[in-house]
Amino acid sequence: MKHAVFIVAGAFALTLSLQLVGHYDGLYLQYPIWLALIPFLLLGTWFAMASMTTLSDRIESKVATQVIHFAIPSLFAFILLVLWQLVVTGFNVPKVLLPAPSTILTTFVTHLDVLGKDFAQTWLKAVLVGWIIGCLSGFIAALLIDGSPFLQKGLLPVGNIMSSIPIVGIAPIMVMWFGFDWQSKAAVVVIMTFFPMLVNTLAGLQARDSLHLDLLQTYAGKRYQVLWYVQLPAALPFIFNALKVNSTLALIGAIVAEFFGTPIVGMGFRISTEVGRMNMDMVWATILVAALAGSASYGLLALLESKLTFWHPSRRGTR
Repeated sequence: MKHAVFIVAGAFALTLSLQLVGHYDGLYLQYPIWLALIPFLLLGTWFAMASMTTLSDRIESKVATQVIHFAIPSLFAFILLVLWQLVVTGFNVPKVLLPAPSTILTTFVTHLDVLGKDFAQTWLKAVLVGWIIGCLSGFIAALLIDGSPFLQKGLLPVGNIMSSIPIVGIAPIMVMWFGFDWQSKAAVVVIMTFFPMLVNTLAGLQARDSLHLDLLQTYAGKRYQVLWYVQLPAALPFIFNALKVNSTLALIGAIVAEFFGTPIVGMGFRISTEVGRMNMDMVWATILVAALAGSASYGLLALLESKLTFWHPSRRGTR
């Protein structure tokens, strides 16, 4: 009952705050008394999330549990956006410093064609191609190194050094080698993703179960059988960890690389150009596209990981 009162009060405070801020720019500067609604909003959100968490522990329906698990972070994100909107509009913050979420969303919708071309140039070409080549070559290199102690001692230290090279040093060189188009950005992504995949895959291959390995060797298992039945299953969590980390690294690398030279299209080009024109709502709309693309790729990889590594002990608590 106590939770319900706070939740209703929070919903009322949310609705009233949005109505007032929508009609009066700089509401909190003119009438600071309306700031008193925000604590009620936060308390209502707190108790709503606590109630949903308790409900998810009690109900037995798997579908309903998944819906609630999705609703809790969604509500949290929604309230953060509402607070952002209230603060920016209520205190009349200049758009150059921080545009409101409604302004960013409007810019996003009205410039879908431009943002779509930037997405195709940066993500579909540079990020995707570079990520595939970098991860695949890192995986193959790990397979070769795993069977050679000489290569492990010789290449791994070099790999650690290469992975610490800053992207701002690599990007201009790649632009000089491969030109201003997406190929130079894909080359940067290849360098950034190769070594994380190499190190993680090699660690996974060496994390094989000795009992399973001894059993297969007892049956005179061949090298490819040891790799397929013992080493690769053990390495899958490590490989997916590298794939997920690389999915965000690749996007960051491609965008930063575009700052050093690119055709008049691409997320990095758009951000650098619009910052110079003080068109910050377009900058934030581009950041929104990058965030959506990064979250979607990471989520798809996490979903694929849950399907392929359901048997691993680390995932027993998540089923």
